[in-house]
Amino acid sequence: MRIRSSLTNRWSSLPEARAAMPITRILIANRGEIALRIHRAAHEMGIETVAVHSTADADAMHVRLADHAICIGPPPAGQSYLNHAAIISAAEISGADAIHPGYGFLSENAQFAEIVESHDIAWIGPKPEHIRTMGDKVAAKKTAGDLGLPLVPGSAGAVETMDEIRAVADEIGYPVIAKAAAGGGGRGMQVITGPEKLEELVTQAKNEAQSAFGDDTMYVEKYLGNPRHIEFQVFGDGNGNAIHLGERDCSLQRRHQKVFEEAPSPVITPEERDRMGSIVSKAMADMGYRGAGTIEFLWEDGEFYFIEMNTRLQVEHPVTEMVTGVDLVREQIRVAEGHPLSVTQDEIELHGHAIECRINAEDPFTFAPSPGLVNYYHAAGGMHVRVDSGLYAGYRIPPYYDSMIAKLIVYGSSREKCMMRLRRALEEMVIEGVKHSVPLHQELLREPDVISGDYTIKWLEEWLAKRETD
Repeated sequence: MRIRSSLTNRWSSLPEARAAMPITRILIANRGEIALRIHRAAHEMGIETVAVHSTADADAMHVRLADHAICIGPPPAGQSYLNHAAIISAAEISGADAIHPGYGFLSENAQFAEIVESHDIAWIGPKPEHIRTMGDKVAAKKTAGDLGLPLVPGSAGAVETMDEIRAVADEIGYPVIAKAAAGGGGRGMQVITGPEKLEELVTQAKNEAQSAFGDDTMYVEKYLGNPRHIEFQVFGDGNGNAIHLGERDCSLQRRHQKVFEEAPSPVITPEERDRMGSIVSKAMADMGYRGAGTIEFLWEDGEFYFIEMNTRLQVEHPVTEMVTGVDLVREQIRVAEGHPLSVTQDEIELHGHAIECRINAEDPFTFAPSPGLVNYYHAAGGMHVRVDSGLYAGYRIPPYYDSMIAKLIVYGSSREKCMMRLRRALEEMVIEGVKHSVPLHQELLREPDVISGDYTIKWLEEWLAKRETD
């Protein structure tokens, strides 16, 4: 099968569907709730699991539950969860025939994916060339444009000199945003409102990018005033078949980090969903994309603008699972085995509403980390309430990793019923011994803008700033 698109030369031809090869033992190259999520999906499919862990995670829940566990190094991630050689050695020692990277750590590391496949171990993720292309912001933007995705006006690619940056800014109009091509998490970015501070702010962005990523390559885009963050879940089988599973609204963010996600978005119409869903699924089919992915957009005044693609499972994937009934991790494993997608686009229907609250071990309003001993833990429960977490009483939250300790996901037949159930579930959630972000979510759910769904990516930081001064 050959690609019938402008990317024919770039991606050559799509491979013929390969014979399914069953996976019998998965090494989970991650930690925390996502490692436990993968373990559960694997066991439900009759597949054994191998947990790898640092010395700090020896008592983690996924380590306790896995069929096999191997320590791969000391607490620093660079010496354990990011250690290619240690993870490959663990896979070979344990007899794992597949590696699932979860999200974060090595999940979007094309080199590691290539190493895994070179050892005849199945990589439960996208093709390495797609990870590499979409992980480079400049290449991703060009690829997205070639695939027909709508783009934010800006530079065609990387801009090398201050004169080039100034010329782009003058052409598209201020305000503009300078972004690191290798960036992520809000680092290496500066909003420039006028020409007088352009050189100063671009220099700051380049210095931060060099420090954070070892690469100060920049590109420039039009800065949208007050958009929402809308992302589409996509899934491909690697053989030219792809679907979308609707959108998620992730606009409640602090410092570009998502706090609260919901599906479907309160503002996207069925017509917009169908139109953009068709565009993104066709793009993934043309690309020959394999596995789970998320295409992220800024949305303003009815228009979508591509910002990036995440070639992995997202933290917020459970809200999509709740409204579609599709187990995305199970689907990842099936596709890695060589099976076709288990559902067609016509079979995907969105029912009801789901919301996810990220619960972090941190002060709910200053966001200072709060690792330590969990003295008591009680998870919320009841109909249509899901808690993804590795917490238990007596567990010591280590200070070395991301502060997220749980995800509370709630479903309702309508957004109003979902929010009522979420309020009740948050009341039931008990975590003692460390500070956590449950009180933040409880306050958010009392805000009229959150109740109505009338918020944008700037809303939460503005609300926090106002709360601090009141």
